[in-house]
Amino acid sequence: MAPAPASAPVEWRVSDSPVGYADALAAMEARVADIAAGRAPELVWLLEHPPLYTAGTSADPADLREARFPVFEAGRGGQMTYHGPGQRVAYAMIDLRRRGPDVRRFVATLEEWLIRTLAAFNVTGERREDRIGVWVRRPDKGEGYEDKIAALGIRVKQWVTLHGVALNVEPDLSHFGGIVPCGVKEQRYGVTSLADLGHIVSMAEVDMAMRRAFSPLFEATS
Repeated sequence: MAPAPASAPVEWRVSDSPVGYADALAAMEARVADIAAGRAPELVWLLEHPPLYTAGTSADPADLREARFPVFEAGRGGQMTYHGPGQRVAYAMIDLRRRGPDVRRFVATLEEWLIRTLAAFNVTGERREDRIGVWVRRPDKGEGYEDKIAALGIRVKQWVTLHGVALNVEPDLSHFGGIVPCGVKEQRYGVTSLADLGHIVSMAEVDMAMRRAFSPLFEATS
């Protein structure tokens, strides 16, 4: 999804301290308005949140099993998910007017971004037609078992995107137990992380891998 010729480069921002969810939503809304008005360039914002649950526009209230942490209405597509320390959230504020107004293609490109990021750590991530996000096969758990390692949810305003992806680096996986993650109830589908798979990497290393994987997918090439 390369931008139109002469487009400004995408800005990257990394927050070193956890960002409250309401603060992040407000900042995204303001930035998207500026992007749509031509006052600011596109932005990828890398951050972590304190422990919390978010409900997308398709969330089933019954999927909140136990409100262990604050619950926020996210306004994005998708269902219930968890955010917390050890998870790299990447909010992508991308102007689809300059890249082609194709939301399905944008979502597929976000998935590919995650798959290429995981490949940098020798993890094979895969997409599924019936389950959004990025999954890894878990033959160690049994035939047909798969775990989600990265979630995805977006919203589009004036053809500018909000929200983005969340990659599990080393979060407390027990925190996902308070919800039905993304509404997937079947026992053979769970949640994993790079650390759970035996890959101990720093958040800075993940950020570098995400930056490298992003460039050929979203930035202009000569």
